[in-house]
Amino acid sequence: MDRYIKTPITKEVTADLKCGDYVYLSGTVYVARDAAHKRMMEALEKGQELPFDLKDAVIYYMGPSPAREGRPIGSAGPTTASRMDKYAPVLLDMGLKAMIGKGKRSKEAVDAMIRNEAVYFAAVGGAGALLSKCIVKSETVCYEDLGAEAILKIEVSDFPVVVVIDSQGGNLYDLVLNQKD
Repeated sequence: MDRYIKTPITKEVTADLKCGDYVYLSGTVYVARDAAHKRMMEALEKGQELPFDLKDAVIYYMGPSPAREGRPIGSAGPTTASRMDKYAPVLLDMGLKAMIGKGKRSKEAVDAMIRNEAVYFAAVGGAGALLSKCIVKSETVCYEDLGAEAILKIEVSDFPVVVVIDSQGGNLYDLVLNQKD
């Protein structure tokens, strides 16, 4: 089923999404990868606040390339989500509602998604140049010293993703693997 949704994403929205749904996402999305996640965890361990509010937020696991002239961002393809799995449960417990990446997730990350009524979207790997056309604005939020791994705030318009893991734990990867010809 094709769905058009806007951020922020609430639990009422995630409750209605099912694995396999095609979603066109519009609104604010935060970009963070490994180094940014590590730095966020270090901040939390020191009792510091995070650089953006996680409540009903979306994080895209992406390492952008430099923007071409006249564009807000360069190629914007997903990176492997499992590298963020050791951080995901804490962020989900703090209110994160959706993640975008590619590849499978750990049992701990999936359990945290179910517990927090959150979802995991997949973006098409290898299609970063096409995905970047759906990004209408990009600005650095913090951790500029991390270069391409700094946290960005992007605005997306009809950004295409697929629900891979829904808020009830339905998993598109498992469904496909279990289908018989």
